[in-house]
Amino acid sequence: MRTMDEGQVSLSSGALAKQVGVSTDTLRYYERQGLLPLPPRAENGYRRYARGAVDRVRLIRRALSLGISLEELGRLLRVRDRGGTPCATARALLAEKLKALDMRLAELGALRKTLQATLQDWDIRLARTPAGMRASLLEAGISEASRVRPKRPAFGPSHGPRPHRRYAHER
Repeated sequence: MRTMDEGQVSLSSGALAKQVGVSTDTLRYYERQGLLPLPPRAENGYRRYARGAVDRVRLIRRALSLGISLEELGRLLRVRDRGGTPCATARALLAEKLKALDMRLAELGALRKTLQATLQDWDIRLARTPAGMRASLLEAGISEASRVRPKRPAFGPSHGPRPHRRYAHER
């Protein structure tokens, strides 16, 4: 639909939401967060988005899929909307996300090994326990688990002492 004021094609909230695969509530949320500019309103009071809103919402969805939070994206978009170039900041942010993901994967790998070892131990305990008797699986794992500590990267003395945590999932 063409608006008289702008002379360009505009989209209703519903049409924009359908085109980009989000709800109209999501569009309003993005507006409230400052990620999507407030659109002009038609005479009937309905929002009318410029065609550029399609690309903007797709950019938001892509950033979210990369693990960038709405707050982080908001900071980047504010710089960009003022004519700045947040490219280096965006790249550094994504590098941090990758580093955090790698650390989390290492933690999950350590937890996986702990779970595998615990299950093997429990299988042996269950096989040795007479029918109808308690194998005390949870109690047995406490003393052994306190001796198993997953490897953590050393960050050096400038970051201070690391807090004592016994299990990978407690981080």
